[in-house]
Amino acid sequence: MRKKQILLINDMAGYGKVATAAMLPILSYLGHPVYNLPTALVSNTLDYGKFEILETTDYIKEVFPVWKELGFRYDSIATGFIASERQAKLISAYCREQAELGTMIFVDPIMGDEGKLYNGVTPATINSMREMISVADLCFPNYTESCYLTDTPFNEKGVSEEEAKTLLGKLRGIGAKSVLITSIPIDGQPSVIGYNHKEDSYFNLPYTEIPVHFPGTGDIFSAILIGHLLDDESLIDSTQKAMDGIYQLIDLNKDNEDKNRGIPLERYLNIL
Repeated sequence: MRKKQILLINDMAGYGKVATAAMLPILSYLGHPVYNLPTALVSNTLDYGKFEILETTDYIKEVFPVWKELGFRYDSIATGFIASERQAKLISAYCREQAELGTMIFVDPIMGDEGKLYNGVTPATINSMREMISVADLCFPNYTESCYLTDTPFNEKGVSEEEAKTLLGKLRGIGAKSVLITSIPIDGQPSVIGYNHKEDSYFNLPYTEIPVHFPGTGDIFSAILIGHLLDDESLIDSTQKAMDGIYQLIDLNKDNEDKNRGIPLERYLNIL
């Protein structure tokens, strides 16, 4: 079976296993040819509190015409951190153009967690992510990001299953076809809830939370999820495999001294 090619449009950290640095080894290990377009070069994971970011919008603007002239095509595109509204417009237009040619678009609207936005994320970022979701075959925000994207109040105690389904509906209203919401407490249970547009069906997958924090776990989840979807596995099975994989990786590394650098993935790819 021919493995499907994927383009990662995400930031690249110099120090730490997050974003492209986390996703590329996983997708490569799963056998998919991986290409990348950095949205920003970041000195280190933001968890250290001090960092430097170089936005690459001018570079991206010049890349797309070159790729078009050379006839480069991808089976799928996965987007992550978007550095500005201008960048979002460029990338979403490219994704929309490629989607019309049959490319699958995956969008992880990276903005925040635990009810708060990440360092450096602004209201303009939220508009940028709405722009990206509008072209998505599948988007997978966490609960915090879902609330910001849909102007829904964040409740740290969580939601009912019906409220979670309403949130899925609001995200679909922005334009996404299928939607997952990760890290959402449903009736007191940490869960991933999803809507599969191909089957017009909902699913709710509970999980056990390990109380430690690593940056990049969302990127790892995305990579495992997408890797299995590209092998034509179902959305619910791919989601469960991503949940199981991230649980194992966190459990194996929960005693690491410096968690800010993320999970040292290369040592554990075999568990995927």
